[in-house]
This record gives sequence, structure tokens and C-alpha cells, in this order.
Amino acid sequence: MASKDAHNQRSRGQPGFLPGAPDPNQNLRASSSDPGNQVWQPGVPSPSNFLPTINLIIIHQQVELLGMILGTETSNKYEIKNSLGRRIYFAVEESICFNRTFCSTLRSCTLRITDNSGREVITVNRPLRCNSCWCPCYLQELEIEAPPGTIVGYVAQKWDPFLPKFTIQNANKEDILRIVGPCTTCGCFGDVDFEVKTINEKLTIGKISKYWSGFVNNVFTNADNFGIHVPADLDVRVKAAMIGACFLFDFMFFEHSLAGL
Repeated sequence: MASKDAHNQRSRGQPGFLPGAPDPNQNLRASSSDPGNQVWQPGVPSPSNFLPTINLIIIHQQVELLGMILGTETSNKYEIKNSLGRRIYFAVEESICFNRTFCSTLRSCTLRITDNSGREVITVNRPLRCNSCWCPCYLQELEIEAPPGTIVGYVAQKWDPFLPKFTIQNANKEDILRIVGPCTTCGCFGDVDFEVKTINEKLTIGKISKYWSGFVNNVFTNADNFGIHVPADLDVRVKAAMIGACFLFDFMFFEHSLAGL
């Protein structure tokens, strides 16, 4: 009986390890579903209260009426909700007006994610970088801190002449997962899906979707809605990186009011 259980355990894979990790011995163990077992700095707020058991993260960009009226680009704000539509986090972009006006979607910024009590739990830093399939160097990159001050991962754009491709990396900049987008992100009156894959891109484990919210919304506002579909037991640090990736996709592909049609 013990031998049979051991065989079944091997056939299912080792629980708690990140899907697609090249070597289970490389500290890529996913965090336990028990928030009490999360390893964070003592006394520092962390995203572990909600992320461990969640398999759908909904991100709703708030409509900026001032930007609509004046036609200017204001700092982005997002509500982050669970599958029941309950807000668990709130994200605010910090950037200067000059960058928003003249650098537009390429602007450098910091996104501060706070819980419902106002404590910052995740920080996403975006430097000013290039965004062109014809420029293979100095492409887009994000740095994710969770909790703030502790780097847990990166999202790095990879050069590809046809498809949007990105890599989720750990704190040592080792590749963990791939993200592959569609050849066109216009949506054509439908959702736009970025598939989250293993390193070899043979297995899809989740997706980041930009939901089409209707013709009127897309034409007259730049408020977007996203859904992040992930395995519930995925490492919370990787979930935090995927939230950062979602923000990056919003800036890169959907920031303009006509995006997503």
C-alpha cells in the first residue's frame, strides 16, 4: 500500500512546487495555502492574506472623469478584486505629469498596491524603456516587491517579431514562466488573452485576459478590466508578479481610449 501511494505521489508531481520549475531543488517551492506558513519579514504587511488560495484575480481600472473632460492622461488607479467581486487591494500609479504627457505609454512609474486598511503590500516599479519589436535591446521590464523593499520577481519582455512575449523571473532573474500574447491585441469586439505557460511553452497553466467591456466604454474611456486566471496553489510571489504583468499590458497595449475594440 505504501509503495502504491508513493507511486501515485510521483505521478501527480510534488505538491507545492511551481508549475514549470526546471528543478524542484531550486527554492521555487510554492507557498503553502496556509497564510501562517508564508515567509515574509516579521511585522511587515504582505499579500499572503488573500493570494494563496485565490485562482481568479479581477483588476478594474477606475474611470478618471477629469481625464475624460480635459483629454489629459491622469495617474491610473485600479481596484483588485477576488472572484466574488470583493475588493482586496487598491493600486495607485505614481508618476509625474511630464512623463504621462510626453512619454505616454512608455512612462516610468511606480504602482503602489495597498490592502483595505491602507497598508502597502506590493510595489511595482516600471523604468522608462523601449517598446518596439524592431529594437531587441532595452525592452520593457518590471520589478516587483512584496512586501515593499523585498524584490520577489521581475517581468521582462522578450524580443519576438510576431508575438508579444514576456518572462516571469524570480528575484535572481532566473526564468520561471512565459507569457505569450496574441499576434494582435485589438480584440475585435472580444477578450484578449495572454497565455501563461511553462518555460518550454508546451503547457498552459493560466492566462491574463483583457475583457472587452463594450463599444461605448472602449471609445470614450480608457478604463480597462482584466482577469488573471491562475492555479490556486501557485506561489504568491508569482501571483504578485502576474498582477504587475497585467499593469504592464495595460500600459503597453490598452492605454489609449480606442484600444481593445
